[in-house]
Amino acid sequence: MHPTALQGTVVSNQHPEKVLKWLQSKPSLNELSGAYPELRATIRAEVADIVANGTAADLPAYLKRMSLAEHLLEKKYHGSRGDRKIAAALVLQGVRTRMAHLAIKQHLVAEATGIEKGNVRFNLLNGYLAQKLLFADGLERKPVSLFWFRLIWPLLWQRRLLMPLVQSAGIYCFYSRQLVEALAALIASRTCLEIGAGDGTLTRFLADSGVNITASDDYSWKHDYPDFVVRRDAHEALREYAPEVVLCSWPPAGNTFEQQVFRTRSVQLYIVISSRHRFAAGNWDDYRQQSTFDHQQDEKLSSLVLPPELDAAVYVFRRKKVG
Repeated sequence: MHPTALQGTVVSNQHPEKVLKWLQSKPSLNELSGAYPELRATIRAEVADIVANGTAADLPAYLKRMSLAEHLLEKKYHGSRGDRKIAAALVLQGVRTRMAHLAIKQHLVAEATGIEKGNVRFNLLNGYLAQKLLFADGLERKPVSLFWFRLIWPLLWQRRLLMPLVQSAGIYCFYSRQLVEALAALIASRTCLEIGAGDGTLTRFLADSGVNITASDDYSWKHDYPDFVVRRDAHEALREYAPEVVLCSWPPAGNTFEQQVFRTRSVQLYIVISSRHRFAAGNWDDYRQQSTFDHQQDEKLSSLVLPPELDAAVYVFRRKKVG
């Protein structure tokens, strides 16, 4: 029985393992809502309450509470050697956690586009211009020329629809050619690792610029991965490759893996391509709590992440000198 056929009923003792496996494939918000409509209503109300009270800054703490509860249940589940009652609780918390992340992402898209319901589509002209400007072929991104971007982008009257259209394909931003060049100069001859690399676009651009870089991902994304993206979670990849520089583009809000970067002794530089809105991406609790790196937003690099409507930010963490 597929989890989407459960229609919100309590998961029986026969199904937790199957549902946990399904959750690892990162089902969409619609798929989760179809299986657990009551949980969806609860999550919608919780997120709406936070936003309505004007406390968007509380969203990271909300997501962190979700992730922490899931993490504790996961440890308890493994310690219990697969107890089915604990597995059922872990399933429900896993669904709540993923729903919360996706509901907040949906809210951010609605804020950016003004579209809360219905299909989002480019017309023929806007679609053609966006394709030529941003993609090499299909949804394969290319380093974007700032000259042509600044010339053509203002002509796209549907430009606010771009990110909602491409986010389902794991595209959260576009990299200008100037950004790639600036990052390559910053990394220089040092070894570099990209964590959470997805389709490996940024690694591909930097490798073409001569950077010694490896792309890694835990393969939890539902789409295909190119062969050059190695299947490792962040902890494994950092331990195995011991990089001097680490990159991460749009780490999930409240994630549990960035802390491993700050604990890896080989890392001298950590570059995060993210958002100016701290509740939208990255683990800001870990950023504040770590004490071995100085960090700041690089305004020049931030301006080279496209499109500007994203309010993107590039944060650079440099290891503090000892003595």
